[in-house]
Amino acid sequence: MNRAALWQRQVALAAVALLALVAALAVDALAQEEPQRQAVPQSVPTPDGGWYQAVAAPYRFKANVKRTACGHNARPNTVGLAHPVLPCGTKIFIAYGDSEVLTQVIDRGTLLPGREFEVTAPLGRLIGLETADQIRWRYAAEPAR
Repeated sequence: MNRAALWQRQVALAAVALLALVAALAVDALAQEEPQRQAVPQSVPTPDGGWYQAVAAPYRFKANVKRTACGHNARPNTVGLAHPVLPCGTKIFIAYGDSEVLTQVIDRGTLLPGREFEVTAPLGRLIGLETADQIRWRYAAEPAR
């Protein structure tokens, strides 16, 4: 074997070894990183320390509706609620019975008299709300950064 071919082989082996070393260091660095935890908003009590009360009912999107008034996809599995005044994206906790969930305003909706919120059908199922009934709700505070 001539010297040029031997030299090429040595350079190729050194390149493979260097690549393996870089890959091993990258895998080790990823393994040592702790998963970054996303801060969860906290429930903000009313001024008297409790919950606001409101009547809510489940609703379904009309067949021809593709997007909510807030721009969210209007799909059969979309979770959220409609409110005529709260800004789109407002995060709130709602509670019904023993269930409590964090959700957000995703639609304006056409609310019937006496109702303050309408919840999407999947959200209604999640908390056990099947018809118009009184729920408890609180604003969600932005998590500290």
